[in-house]
Amino acid sequence: MPLDQSWFSELCEPCGSAISLKLIRKLHEEQSPYQRLEIYETATFGHLMVIDGCVMLTQRDNFIYHEMMAHPALNAHPEPRRILIVGGGDCGTLREVLKHPEVAEAWQVDIDERVTRLAEQYFPELCASNADPRAHPRFEDGIAWVAAATAAHYDVIIIDSTDPVGPAEGLFREPFYRDCRRALGDRGILVQQSESPLLHVDLILEMRAAMQRAGFTAVQTLHFPQPTYPSGWWSATLAHVAEPPQSWRTPRLATRYYSEAVHRGALALPPYLLEAFG
Repeated sequence: MPLDQSWFSELCEPCGSAISLKLIRKLHEEQSPYQRLEIYETATFGHLMVIDGCVMLTQRDNFIYHEMMAHPALNAHPEPRRILIVGGGDCGTLREVLKHPEVAEAWQVDIDERVTRLAEQYFPELCASNADPRAHPRFEDGIAWVAAATAAHYDVIIIDSTDPVGPAEGLFREPFYRDCRRALGDRGILVQQSESPLLHVDLILEMRAAMQRAGFTAVQTLHFPQPTYPSGWWSATLAHVAEPPQSWRTPRLATRYYSEAVHRGALALPPYLLEAFG
């Protein structure tokens, strides 16, 4: 909600904090069948997409999130050929996935087509790979899609979702993880954004436990900066069908944040998280 006409502010009431961005103007607003979508032009972060009052992405810092959602998981898999992205309607994660030449098909399943259409208009750089013949966008319920998937069909499943409320709530539950486990091959990897490692430790613990109950052999949580999300610090949690690799592939990719050293550092957890995770 705007503090005044020149600022957008996302209030995190349970955390007692807020993140604000100075605005130039509002570019678009609509209510889709699923959520309220707003697009702003900001003074220093480029275009801003807001969904149901929460920052989804800005042009200035989205590359960190999208690269960390895609590359650690794909590089940890020895042969990531078939990729499923659940959510990710802004197409940024899809763009990163398709940087890997060994990917044969990348399915993006997002329930809200309007997110993609607005990304095409206001964040065209994120949609640069949408015409790639390996890209298969679908506007359907991702939970139903995974439930109906052929067993062992996918190598990597990426859950690029909004916060665990509304349409995304079911993406954080054990039954969905069980369906993901069944849809993954014997070396498969599931990766899901897991909120702030400072503010949402309880949620991360619940996710990790649910993934293990769903049949995954091991889980890993990695972390990275995300300036426009609550606390400015974000995480993703990887669930492995097999034991996680001790090393990973290091293809040469056109990235701005992700690197082999960043991959290694992102898996190094501070003591308080190691203690929480046991």
